[in-house]
Amino acid sequence: QVQLAESGGGLVQAGGSLRLSCTVSGRTLRGYTMGWFRQVPGKEREFVAAISWSGGITYYADSVKGRFAISRDNAEATVFLQMNSLKPEDTAVYYCAADRVPGVVAREYDYWGQGTQVTVSS
Repeated sequence: QVQLAESGGGLVQAGGSLRLSCTVSGRTLRGYTMGWFRQVPGKEREFVAAISWSGGITYYADSVKGRFAISRDNAEATVFLQMNSLKPEDTAVYYCAADRVPGVVAREYDYWGQGTQVTVSS
C-alpha cells in the first residue's frame, strides 16, 4: 500500500521561508510525477507545483512562481517544496500527491498524503 507523508509545515511570519517534505513508502512510484496542492476551508484544492520523475520538468502555479521551488530525491523517495517570501495568502493545508501523468488537476492524481498546515502571519 502506497503512503505519502508530508512534514515541515508550521507557523511563519510573512516574508519567511519553510521547506516541506513528502516521503513515499510502500512501494517505489517509478515514473510518477509528484505534485503539491493546497487547500483552505471552503475552497477547492489548488495546484501549487509539480515535478516529473527525472526532475527535469517542473510546473508552477502563477501565484508561486519565483517564490517556491519543487525538487525530488528519488533515492530517498522524497519530494520537497521550498517556500520563500511567504505571504498570508499562502496559508493553507499543503498536500503532496503522485500521478502517472504530469498535470495540474487534483482529481487526476492517484495517491495523496494527509496534508500539513502552513500558516503565514502578517
